[in-house]
Amino acid sequence: MDWVSWFDAPEYGFARQVLQRGVAALFFVAFLSSLNQFPALLGERGLLPVPDYLEGFSARRRPTLFRWRYSDRLLRSVCGTGLAISVLLVAGIPQLGPPWVPLIAFLALWLLYMSIVNVGQTFYGFGWEMLLLEAGFTVAFLGSDQTEPPRTILILLAWLVFRLEFGAGMIKIRGGREWRDLTALYFHHETQPMPGPLSRQAHLLPKPFHRLEVLGNHFAQLVVPFFLFAPQPVASTAAGIIIFTQLWLVASGNFAWLNWMAIVLAFAAVSDPVAHAMLPFLPLDGDPGGDVRGNPPYWLAITLVATFLLVALSYWPLRNLLSKGQLMNASFNRWQLVNTYGAFGTVTKHRVEIVVEGTLDEEPGDTAEWREYGFKGKPGDVRRLPRQWAPYHLRLDWLMWFLPLRTVHEEWFYAFLTKLLEADQRTLRLLRTDPFDGGPPRWVRASSYLYRFATRAEFQETGERWVRMPLYEAIPPRSLRGSRGRRR
Repeated sequence: MDWVSWFDAPEYGFARQVLQRGVAALFFVAFLSSLNQFPALLGERGLLPVPDYLEGFSARRRPTLFRWRYSDRLLRSVCGTGLAISVLLVAGIPQLGPPWVPLIAFLALWLLYMSIVNVGQTFYGFGWEMLLLEAGFTVAFLGSDQTEPPRTILILLAWLVFRLEFGAGMIKIRGGREWRDLTALYFHHETQPMPGPLSRQAHLLPKPFHRLEVLGNHFAQLVVPFFLFAPQPVASTAAGIIIFTQLWLVASGNFAWLNWMAIVLAFAAVSDPVAHAMLPFLPLDGDPGGDVRGNPPYWLAITLVATFLLVALSYWPLRNLLSKGQLMNASFNRWQLVNTYGAFGTVTKHRVEIVVEGTLDEEPGDTAEWREYGFKGKPGDVRRLPRQWAPYHLRLDWLMWFLPLRTVHEEWFYAFLTKLLEADQRTLRLLRTDPFDGGPPRWVRASSYLYRFATRAEFQETGERWVRMPLYEAIPPRSLRGSRGRRR
């Protein structure tokens, strides 16, 4: 029947390829990040051990495979399985079979990673975790090369991009004054959680350019998302603008897979003719499936059930978007589907960094030789060029950025200092440099410093990319024999 054929979107074959393989690739990064960092941060002997957390855990509120038992070996098995499935999906192997094969593969990724997130505590409290989960669940219903891309699922993916972009835009407009007076980018490149190799150059651009950046951001987030639902080629143009702005964010900072996910999801609005016009080497059908003749009735029924579910769950985030008390990065159901997103409602004006040091001296006085631990992503050595880490997620480095904004007296941070005193090898592998070459210091302390990017003249004179000034001792010297001094 003609009305049934509307649900098929054969002109979005290339979009499906990008969506399925791109989301699977980001799942691979997420599982790899967990495999490398989870045991040290949250494992059996981690900073916030999951077995302790599970003692007061509500499985009804947070579904996870670890509700019955956690072990580091089981965690590695979950990550290994997720990595294997992700590789298969990136290679397009499940997509060669019936549509229920990639469906099961993506739902497996969703359940496996949700199991990790739901016991990840503060180390997994980032908006891009739920974004990855929602994207994985929705992309699961895009079918395989034997079927046409379902139009309703593509629309729901465009709706996800809309919530991601428009939600972030509204958070900014309702947030700090700096977004309304166009001065936010005077500070953001310098004070963002994890600067990249080009962040200093971006910060040193003229202030009129920064004002144009903010105007462009408002246009891309508050106006452009509405055109994702327009006819072609307008929708593809809107997607192109979003992709371009997200690439600028990729170049100027490190936000794990947030920006890459936005780029991948934006392809839900890019049709094959537009993609072919931009990249002529792409086949017009965009899909290697060849002779596809519509979707079987059972698959149409499955996609419609998923559509009705996600539309029904959209009530709460839609209401949140229209609310003056808009929530940022919140989920309204235990399965973390159809969430609300947003970031940087206010911009930090000054960069304060917590520097961790240790000494081998018997007494941690003024004459002690203090050596600084180096982190992989956060500023430390003033001469070091910041590295590009995204889409990989350095969880410890990110949480270090929050300490001076909230409080240094976090349970996990005191556990981290204790692990340094014990020279715990798992913890030390999270760092870039260990000044004691694997040995334990006698004392450790945490000091706060004010950081700013060096001007071009300062860099030419000193070779230092950062200028830093000591502020105060955040945590006095501590040893395994007891701490010295009082908390401030």
